[in-house]
Amino acid sequence: MHDLKDTYRHKGLRKQLVDGLKSKGIDDEAVLQAIGKVPRHCFLNSAFDEWAYRDVAFPIESGQTISQPLTVAIQTSLLNVKKGDKVLEIGTGSGYQASVLVELGAKVFTLERDEHLYKTTSELLNKLGYTGIRTYLRDGFDGLPRHAPYDKILVTAAAPEIPDKLLEQLTIGGCMVIPVGKGDIQNMIRITRVDEDKYDKEDFGKFRFVPFVKGIKKEKDSN
Repeated sequence: MHDLKDTYRHKGLRKQLVDGLKSKGIDDEAVLQAIGKVPRHCFLNSAFDEWAYRDVAFPIESGQTISQPLTVAIQTSLLNVKKGDKVLEIGTGSGYQASVLVELGAKVFTLERDEHLYKTTSELLNKLGYTGIRTYLRDGFDGLPRHAPYDKILVTAAAPEIPDKLLEQLTIGGCMVIPVGKGDIQNMIRITRVDEDKYDKEDFGKFRFVPFVKGIKKEKDSN
C-alpha cells in the first residue's frame, strides 16, 4: 500500500533531503525545487516510509528500484529541462523521476517494459494528480517514434550500448542522458544532437543502474 498523505513531517524531511543534496554539490535550483515538491514517500510501500527521504536507492515491485535522490538530481540537471520541453523517459519504474520532470514544466512521455509495474505506476500517478504524464507499455529500445522528435531523452537503466533508434528520435540541439556499460558499473553519458548526422558525447563519471532489458514483460510471465 502507498500512503498518499503529504504531512508537515514529510515536507520537513523533504527539505532536509534537498539541503543534503545541496551539500553534495547539486546547485541546480530548479531541480532542487522540483525534488522539494514531489512526495517521494508516496512512491514507496508505506511500510518503508522511513526510507523515503534518505539519499538511497530502494527496491520497488518487479525487481526494480526507485533511484537514489542524488542520482535523480544529477541526471535531471544534466538534461537541462526547460519549461515546455518534450521529454521521453525510458524506464518509468516507480514514476518518481517522471514526476520530477513534470514539476520542471516538461511534457513527459514515459515507457515501461514491465506490464505489472506499468499498470500500478500509471494508477498511482493519476491518484497523485500527475495526470499529464503519458505512460506507455513499450520496449524502451524502440523509443516512441509516433510522438518524436523529443527535446530530451532520459534513460534510467544501464544500456549495454547507445540505442540508435533513440538517437534518431532527438530534435536537432536536443540531448539524451543515458548510463552506458555492460558491467556492474556504468558511465553517465550525455549525447547532444548537433545536426542530422553528428552527435557530441560527454562523460560524467561512474554510476550503478539496473540493466536496460529488451522486450516486454507481460503480467502472466511473472507468475
